[in-house]
Parts: sequence; C-alpha cells; structure tokens
Amino acid sequence: MSTIPAGTYVIDPSHTEVGFTVRHAGISKVRGKFEKFEGQIVVAEDIAQSSAIVTIDASSINTGDANRDGHLRSADFWDAENKPTWTFVTGGLEGDGEEFSLKGDLTINGVTKPVALDVEYNGAVTDPFGSKRIGFSANTEISRKEFGLTWNAALEAGGVLVGDKVKILLEVEATPKDA
Repeated sequence: MSTIPAGTYVIDPSHTEVGFTVRHAGISKVRGKFEKFEGQIVVAEDIAQSSAIVTIDASSINTGDANRDGHLRSADFWDAENKPTWTFVTGGLEGDGEEFSLKGDLTINGVTKPVALDVEYNGAVTDPFGSKRIGFSANTEISRKEFGLTWNAALEAGGVLVGDKVKILLEVEATPKDA
C-alpha cells in the first residue's frame, strides 16, 4: 500500500527539474532541461486512480549553449514558435508502494505517443515554513524520430550527430494545490 498522501498537488518549479540526455556524435551525451513548465498531480485514495498533467514551454530549453538552444527551437527540431507547448497526460498507474509505472500520452512537436515513466516516490515532508511537500523521481526513454524530430547530420567516420534515443529525467517536488 502506498504511503503517498491523497490530495491535489501543484508542481513547484523552483524545486523541480525536467531534463533529458541524448547522444552527441556517438561519443558523449548532451544534457538539457526546460526552465518553464507547470503541472498538477492528483493522488487518489485508490492510488491506481491517480492522475497528472504537465505542460512544458518548448522554447524554455537550456542546454548551456545558446546556439544549440536556438537550433533546437527552430523548425529543424521542434519548431517552438509554431508548436510552443508539450504535454504529458496520464492514463494509468501500475504498481504500489514506493515504485510504480505511470502511463500516459506525451505530446512533443505536435505528435502524441504513449509512454511509461518509471517513478520512485521519494516521500512527504513539512518544510521549515510549514508547507507540505511530496517528491518523485521519474525517467523514461523515447525515440525522438517517433515524435517527428528527424533532423540529423552524417558524420565523416560513420554514424550521425544526434542519437535517436532520448532519456527523460524528472525530479519533481509538489505542494498541495490550496496551500
């Protein structure tokens, strides 16, 4: 039985990270994160009935390189000007206790695909200021090509510049909605 307190929570953006890693040139990984996002988590008494919805501002990408970020925002990748919002809407939860699978629909670049997040519940606390908080870590891996993100460049020695598999990594902290 899960120990997650039932209730409606909002994601605290100052204590949450929405990040990813992808192979670059087949020899290293580029890491990035989104600076603007919001979301709501509803933890039901019957944990299987819980839900979440998250929206991400696609233009808020930060990989630590302004030129790369501009290229990612362009029509070569996700065309943030015309497709500014990404979403994740849950469709089910499997498991109980501290680890579970959260299934839902992820929309990137105007393309929606089902994904499953492996989630770890990190606990609940009341901070020194009296705010209740819950925390989760989650991850999944997607194929960027399945979301229409097909831009690439061939390497002289073989292979391509940008890998297809993207690991999505989340560290989420949320507070009660009415707090």
